[in-house]
Amino acid sequence: MASNRRTLLADAALDVLADEGMRGLTHRAVDRRAALPAGTTSAYFRTRAALLTALATRLVERDQAELRTTADELAPLRTAEELVDALMALAHKRLTGEGRRRSLARHACTVESVRDTQLRDILVPRENAGHQAVRLFLSAHGVSDVDNRTFTLLTCIDGLVFDRLVRGGEVPREAMEGLVAAALR
Repeated sequence: MASNRRTLLADAALDVLADEGMRGLTHRAVDRRAALPAGTTSAYFRTRAALLTALATRLVERDQAELRTTADELAPLRTAEELVDALMALAHKRLTGEGRRRSLARHACTVESVRDTQLRDILVPRENAGHQAVRLFLSAHGVSDVDNRTFTLLTCIDGLVFDRLVRGGEVPREAMEGLVAAALR
């Protein structure tokens, strides 16, 4: 039960952060969002740091699960157009619905991690199915320094997603095509 309650509270904290920002993330706000009695969040996560750690850990769990599911559903990528299509779909997921909420929370946590090494360690990009699919694609196309190119491509895509979170709209396909073309050079 405690594990389920912790997950419920971490998910509620993620929602509060997405809706109200870092200043709105309080123990009481999480209690309200989770529809639990006042003091519940504080009983499970005594400090703000503990709450942020739980939130970031849950965020990474949910992101990794989404990437695994996406990779499982994705046929092996053979052409640059197929890679662009897959990356456009991922960007769209990160800009709409639940994915948008996680993106907002992720960026808020990332800024906070500048001053919090424990939070940074949780959020640091890690090996996942998405990285692996891009790495395999670039390697199959004879790209040298595959790890660096994969990192650069995915970091640039994160930047495009961030830009569209702030300014609205979708990532332009031409921008994605340009990034993929650059990675293949």
